Amino acid sequence: MKSLKLTTLVAATAVTLSAISLPAFAADRVYKLKMAETWSSNFPIFGDAPRNMARIAEDMSNGRLKITIDSANKHKAPLGVFDMVRSGQYDMGHSASYYWKGKVPNTLYFTTMPFGMITPEQYGWFYYGGGMDLMQKVYKPFGLLSFPGGNTGNQMGGWFQKEINSLEDLQGLKMRIPGFAGEVLAKLGAKPTNIASGELYTALERRTIDALEWVGPSLDLRMGFHKIAPYYYTGWHEPATELQFLVNERTWKKLPEDLREILRTSMKLASYDMYIQSYHESAENWATMKTEYPNVQVKTFPRDVLVAMRKANQELLDEKAAEDPLAKEILDSQADYLKKVRVWTNISDRAYLDSVDSLAE
Repeated sequence: MKSLKLTTLVAATAVTLSAISLPAFAADRVYKLKMAETWSSNFPIFGDAPRNMARIAEDMSNGRLKITIDSANKHKAPLGVFDMVRSGQYDMGHSASYYWKGKVPNTLYFTTMPFGMITPEQYGWFYYGGGMDLMQKVYKPFGLLSFPGGNTGNQMGGWFQKEINSLEDLQGLKMRIPGFAGEVLAKLGAKPTNIASGELYTALERRTIDALEWVGPSLDLRMGFHKIAPYYYTGWHEPATELQFLVNERTWKKLPEDLREILRTSMKLASYDMYIQSYHESAENWATMKTEYPNVQVKTFPRDVLVAMRKANQELLDEKAAEDPLAKEILDSQADYLKKVRVWTNISDRAYLDSVDSLAE
């Protein structure tokens, strides 16, 4: 009987020690994730965001979460990140949601929309207006989670070899412009295409394309476009371009809850930091352009061209909503939120800027 009691006590003690030691062991485990990015190695701002995220995640987890990043020049598929993360070849990706519109059309709405929300408005929609839930609804069937991955702010309308004076100048215009804006220009007679960032300068220099949009002063001057295209147009098509972090859902589920929260927080912080960095770099480079490249002519599209763009944009939105209930749900959500939030933008930021500008006159 004593032997049985001793055996029982030993067994109970072992179970107790096991219960104590297992969480401790799990807390010491290091999770190593691999990320593929669309950008080439050392690509500024865009490439900074995933590296900042990885550093923050490792620091916050006390080294338990380590993320290595493969650039496009290593994995050789800059526009293949969606498939590589979906298949599990990579645990994570950093890219832009509208690159996948050919595979999953509803993904394009989560980058930016022509004539849509500016960055603070869009972040409000993502985090408090239902945007995140809708984004996960689109990506879940593919075993993916998507999170905001860094914003450029309002992008410029592009670099052009010739001036745009009327709608006639858009006819047959070969332009690198992705996302929904490409569909808008196609409807107006242009010939949009999407080209990876590393090929843009050569394509414009060799006149394979007549125009291109990239980002804005934060990155455009580094690319050298001002040397081969004299006209620089202000924006209409990407008022708040949000990149994305993709996460394989199987990878996500394997992470302990605390590391999921650390990863979620790291992505959010790195995304907002990219917005701040992009805004700063645009201001710095805009000043440089005015002094060092005075021959660059900054233009705004003529009113009749903008009116036609907006009309074509709305017609396309109506078509998308009529074809797909999920597209309608997303577009209605964005339109309703924009209608509400723009009232505040107008009586806060816009009113302030108009008031200050009036004092300078």
